[in-house]
Amino acid sequence: MPASALLGAEGKGWDLLDAAADHGAVLLCAEALGAMEALQAATLEYIRTRQQFGVPIGKFQVLQHRMADMFMQLEQARSMTMLAAVKVSSSDVAERRRIVSAAKARVGEAMKFVGQQAVQLHGGMGVTNEMPAAHYFKRLSAIELTLGDTDHHLARFVVQPGFVHAA
Repeated sequence: MPASALLGAEGKGWDLLDAAADHGAVLLCAEALGAMEALQAATLEYIRTRQQFGVPIGKFQVLQHRMADMFMQLEQARSMTMLAAVKVSSSDVAERRRIVSAAKARVGEAMKFVGQQAVQLHGGMGVTNEMPAAHYFKRLSAIELTLGDTDHHLARFVVQPGFVHAA
């Protein structure tokens, strides 16, 4: 292959691909954040309007606690996504990898929790195509598998310099 056909310096292709994958992972985290926000809003509206025993199911304290837990997961995912968005262009490659993998892993855990809780709170309707919740849940599942799942990013995170292994 002629040198003119190369993108960048020879031997640097993997570094470019790694940086591009990290940028893509951060964008996926942001998309997941928006989907989780919409899913939480749809779930909140559903439990406010769905009636059981003559009252909205949102009046039941256990469901209020589940919504609060969903909110906490969402806010943690938001914080990590914002940090990753700031650090994805860092000149320190190890820092970029560490932060992006931490964000993708944290967002992955939040997606699973928020998605599963939303489906549960919607009852059997949460998996039907008539409900927006089902579509958001499917999209979150696809995001989890794109550019490395939670397990991949956790494994990548722990091998980066700066991670302290417990003795």
